[in-house]
Amino acid sequence: LNFMSSRENTLVLFDVDGTLTEPRKVVTPELKEFIKELRKRVTVGVVGGSDLAKAKEQLGEDYLELVDWGFPENGLNAFKDGKSIAVQSLKKHLGDENINRFINYVLRYLSEVNIPIKRGTFIEFRNGMMNISPIGRNCSQEERDAFEEYDKVHKIRQTMVDTLEKEFSDLGLKFSIGGQISFDVFPVGWDKTYCLRFVEGLGYKEIHFFGDKTMPGGNDHEIFEDARTIGHTVTCPADTVKLCGELFP
Repeated sequence: LNFMSSRENTLVLFDVDGTLTEPRKVVTPELKEFIKELRKRVTVGVVGGSDLAKAKEQLGEDYLELVDWGFPENGLNAFKDGKSIAVQSLKKHLGDENINRFINYVLRYLSEVNIPIKRGTFIEFRNGMMNISPIGRNCSQEERDAFEEYDKVHKIRQTMVDTLEKEFSDLGLKFSIGGQISFDVFPVGWDKTYCLRFVEGLGYKEIHFFGDKTMPGGNDHEIFEDARTIGHTVTCPADTVKLCGELFP
């Protein structure tokens, strides 16, 4: 029990949204100060689903100087001491032949889906995932709400996911239904646990993770549950600060 945490033996990883910032908001000066102080006692990292540009919007232009480890896009883009150490992408991982096969199938499938309205942008191709929306992402808020209700009854997204899982079982993809109108597709293991490959085996005796969406289905769940981490659930930035004060005095 008298384990003394230090920068050598303890790594503390934080989720961004809801953990270091209020959802979609910018980090406060007080919280930045808290991270600076905490770094004197332990090694600090941040892991978030957003890309680097978005992470800098929330955590400030100096985000990579603020932490020891920076893991935008769950670590597909990985930084140590402000320097890039690894870059991975869906394009590199799957290759164009597989991506084309997948996209062609999705477009064919969507052309035959019967829903009250369709708009535009049915597939959004991102660095680490694809986002698929049967109604199309540029629908209005009203249309979005209507689709969500329709989908609850008719299970448009779930049925589509079940079909794609069978059809592309060879590609090792994970499908995650979230939000009102779409679902994400990404390789198995490309959740927040992806970043752990960079930090395990470096002599940390404890790797702590703090996140707010740690329930099953939440995007902090896998890393929270992972055997390599000690998981902590928080409700807001103030909660994060309080808990760290108790754990790393």
